[in-house]
Amino acid sequence: MRFSATEIPGVVEIEAEPRHDDRGFFTRIFCPQEIAGAGIDFVSTQINLSRNEAAFTLRGMHWQDPPHAEAKIVRVVAGAAHDVVVDLRPASPAFRRWIARRLDAERANALYIPEGCAHGFLTLELHTDVLYQMSRPYIGGHARGLRWDDPGIAIAWPATPAVIGAADLAWASPWAG
Repeated sequence: MRFSATEIPGVVEIEAEPRHDDRGFFTRIFCPQEIAGAGIDFVSTQINLSRNEAAFTLRGMHWQDPPHAEAKIVRVVAGAAHDVVVDLRPASPAFRRWIARRLDAERANALYIPEGCAHGFLTLELHTDVLYQMSRPYIGGHARGLRWDDPGIAIAWPATPAVIGAADLAWASPWAG
């Protein structure tokens, strides 16, 4: 695996190194020793799958507040998504900045997202499945979010969402004004 720092401190793109042959490819997508060797303190305690039937389905922007804050490794296992991370850590030099990466099943790449960052994605293809490895189990009642179109964050999405859940539409825009 290859690890590349992003513009947000602590957010790391993880790229698979597939071995191709006439059958397709085989690659390692998670190895605790390699993750630790890259300086990432992460133990996976829960794995979640998000199935998204329609292209341009938007999920986000989500996080969990302390003491239930979650770090995660997010990857697309079918289809493709425009994956976005917003730094919400007030002490971070990247506070309120965002980054985006295309995650897709063909490349088998992923993003490590530390605690204190919001996460969301827009599917780019039909039948896109997103796999989340979480640092701690989900605890209801601590989920937080902000609007995907908050003008104070100004995320540049590649398309207008076609499908958005009611909860994601109800999030506030804390930096709108």
